[in-house]
Amino acid sequence: MRTKIVCTLGPATDSPEVMRQIIRSGMDVARINFSHGTHDEHLHRIALVRRLAQEEQKLIAIMGDLQGPKYRIGDIPGTGTLLQSGQIITLAASNLFSTQDGQTIIPLPHADLIAAMQPDMRVLIDDGAMELSVVSVPEKGQAQCRVITGGTLLSHKGISVAGARLAVSAITDKDRADIQFALQQQVDALAQSFVRSAADVTELRDLIRAQGGEQYLVAKIEKPEAVSDLASILRVVDGIMVARGDLGVEAPAEEVPFYQKKIIQSCLRAGVPVITATQMLQSMLHAPRPTRAEASDVANAVLDGTDAVMLSAETATGDYPVESVQALARIAERAETECCAGAILSSIGLDGQDIPSPDEATQAITSAAVEIAEHVAAKVIVCTTTSGYTARMVARHRPRTPIIAMTPNRHTYQLTAFIWDVRAVQVEGFDRMDDMFEVACQLAVQQGYAKSGECIVITAGLPLGSGAGTTNLIKVHRI
Repeated sequence: MRTKIVCTLGPATDSPEVMRQIIRSGMDVARINFSHGTHDEHLHRIALVRRLAQEEQKLIAIMGDLQGPKYRIGDIPGTGTLLQSGQIITLAASNLFSTQDGQTIIPLPHADLIAAMQPDMRVLIDDGAMELSVVSVPEKGQAQCRVITGGTLLSHKGISVAGARLAVSAITDKDRADIQFALQQQVDALAQSFVRSAADVTELRDLIRAQGGEQYLVAKIEKPEAVSDLASILRVVDGIMVARGDLGVEAPAEEVPFYQKKIIQSCLRAGVPVITATQMLQSMLHAPRPTRAEASDVANAVLDGTDAVMLSAETATGDYPVESVQALARIAERAETECCAGAILSSIGLDGQDIPSPDEATQAITSAAVEIAEHVAAKVIVCTTTSGYTARMVARHRPRTPIIAMTPNRHTYQLTAFIWDVRAVQVEGFDRMDDMFEVACQLAVQQGYAKSGECIVITAGLPLGSGAGTTNLIKVHRI
């Protein structure tokens, strides 16, 4: 497989036998979802996946996923309350539920969210299962709403207001505690929820650096304003996640496929790895096989050019975690056989946008490396990289030729788990180019890609080890 697989850990993966099978089935990145579970539970899962990955000699990166400013309904007594279409209810910034005098008051202990409401705004509860429309905001801390789509409302269900502008930090107190835990456990990456702008990512990076961390940052695109500011976000982030669940709540469902294509194409242009996530194999929570529609969804994400596909509840709490990973791998691998050489960078939704792109030298060298590898039937492209930049820039072209990244940096070695088709080997640093060429040839043979008399293509950035983020060398070498 060339597309990478991200699996969410949870109760369904706590068995060593299940975890081992998931690793063998193709997991590249283990996701720790801080929205659920305790630090003790996460600690157990991190230790388990690291131990088994070492035993299986498989590179597995660990990504912590921060909850972010997720708003939730307060306490609803008993088995919940029924909201009926057309009913007028009041959302109140308190912890008190009431149905006195024929008036239903729903506790929403988030005064800032109520303050951001305006008449006719859509209020979405439980991932859009219930919908309200704001009628009025008669007084501070209260909003009257009409029920558009009803249902049984339970305690602590998520709530969002489409179009509301909130002057709130993207990092909550809970996130700060989770970040500290993640740094202590030396996770490889952190995913940031509800990113609205580049400033949100910069705030998180500054916080991590202040504590001595260098974690890879993945911005979860789940708000329309983040799509609007995508060009700026791509300049400050290490990876992107198309978080289709919350994005589909805040934006019309019919727009989500085009958001997905726009985000993936933008990431390809910028050379930023992208994960496509949410409900990829949702039916496999309780079924041993995916639906035909789910198979098409996964295949289309691969054909769009995504670096990775992600499973959420399917592996965390589903009945068939191993089968879900195996099905995802089969679908992705089949879709890869239909991809042509070189990424097709379409202009869908990108006209007039200032999407960042590599410098001209890097674009020319990496594009030439892919074309030359195809022309001379090279068995592998070997990228010498300190920061991972060279490998990312080659991978963005989606070549038919396999890619090896050889790096002296342990952090970079781990992060190749997010990059399409890149397989990493950690090596010592080089002082001389001849040494680099010799090790590249040795690796190509040892890894089973090439044998004596066959060609490989080598790319690098000079001077060696500078980490300058420029790819400026290409060599065709016959072993």
